[in-house]
Amino acid sequence: MEIHVINTGFFKLDGGAMFGVVPKTLWEKSNPADDHNLCNWAMRCLLIKDDKRLILIDTGCGNKQDTRFFGHYHLSGDDTLFGSLEKLGYMPEDITDVILTHLHFDHAGGAVIYDEAQAKLVPAFPNALYWTNRKQWDWALNPNAREKASFLKENFVPLEKSGQLEFINNPNTSVFEDIEILFVNGHTEHMMLPLITYNNKKILFAADLVPSAAHVPLAWVMSYDVRPLVTMSEKERILTQAVDEGYILFFEHDPVNEAATLAATDRGIRIHKAGKLSDFI
Repeated sequence: MEIHVINTGFFKLDGGAMFGVVPKTLWEKSNPADDHNLCNWAMRCLLIKDDKRLILIDTGCGNKQDTRFFGHYHLSGDDTLFGSLEKLGYMPEDITDVILTHLHFDHAGGAVIYDEAQAKLVPAFPNALYWTNRKQWDWALNPNAREKASFLKENFVPLEKSGQLEFINNPNTSVFEDIEILFVNGHTEHMMLPLITYNNKKILFAADLVPSAAHVPLAWVMSYDVRPLVTMSEKERILTQAVDEGYILFFEHDPVNEAATLAATDRGIRIHKAGKLSDFI
């Protein structure tokens, strides 16, 4: 098995929204904000190659929305989804599977592109199966007022129309060798966290349960979460398991750190070591 970090660029979100009830005097130490209270965040994906499959986990925000939409998020950086794949020698046609942790635009936006020749929206990876689950799919199709701006139907409805959409509804279903799927419900309904076994190590793709190293403390929960108390409970359970079993956490949004290990301290679970994923595997 091979594992590669796929960088798709950066975007900005309000610091208060990203840290909820945590005071700015605390969170700005690790995530400084600009004059508009916006912090910079990565949109980092993961590519897994085994003997049979080339699996992409999440896709960033893509580039098909208009300038007005992207103007809210201040995209930056030179990396793109396709560009990062090309640097590794892969084309979109090579991807066999895309696991979408959830269908918010910054995770699923790159799943669909606008094809000029066909004048329509099509899957960005023509030979891939796209994996979500029925509960998240139905939730995204009928969004609540809190999440409506994050679920853009053009990012996922074309996947169903193409016949490339598949559902993982049971966490015990063996869809992928060496990848277990954990379900959590605090951030959004039935978000999927891939737990990857690699060289006798466990790598947890933490998605928006723990979007950055700064979000490891239990109370550091995003205002975007629809069930913040559930998020805290899920974090406590999963991060305790991560400490006990020596998981490596992979951060999708941390602007600096790709991954980290954890330790139990007298202040609760905290970062033990953080850095590039390659530092740990």
